[in-house]
Amino acid sequence: MAELRIEGNELVLHLSGVEKAEGIHGDLRVPVSAVKSVELLNNAHEAADFLGFRSGTRVFGIVEVGTIRGAHKKVFAVVHHDTPRGVRITLNDQDQDEWVVGCTNPEDLIAKIPTTG
Repeated sequence: MAELRIEGNELVLHLSGVEKAEGIHGDLRVPVSAVKSVELLNNAHEAADFLGFRSGTRVFGIVEVGTIRGAHKKVFAVVHHDTPRGVRITLNDQDQDEWVVGCTNPEDLIAKIPTTG
């Protein structure tokens, strides 16, 4: 399962080996200073299910792992059926505009990630 961690001055999204294959992507890293906001999502699947080109694996409402390119933003999502709740991390000046990450305890995660507002 994907795991968000702060390592030094970076926020790192560690992906499992299966998620790397599903998402056609390796671990993701951004400076902590690039985190604009972190939002609680009661349905992270819904946040990852918008129209746009996608590279990765998608079965609506079950698994979304990969990159979604919409008209105005680029999102990396990693959400599984057993982690339907999660967080949306909005980023400043990075390759992706947002990360949508399913997790078991999003409230604790939100408390740990500093934002620039």
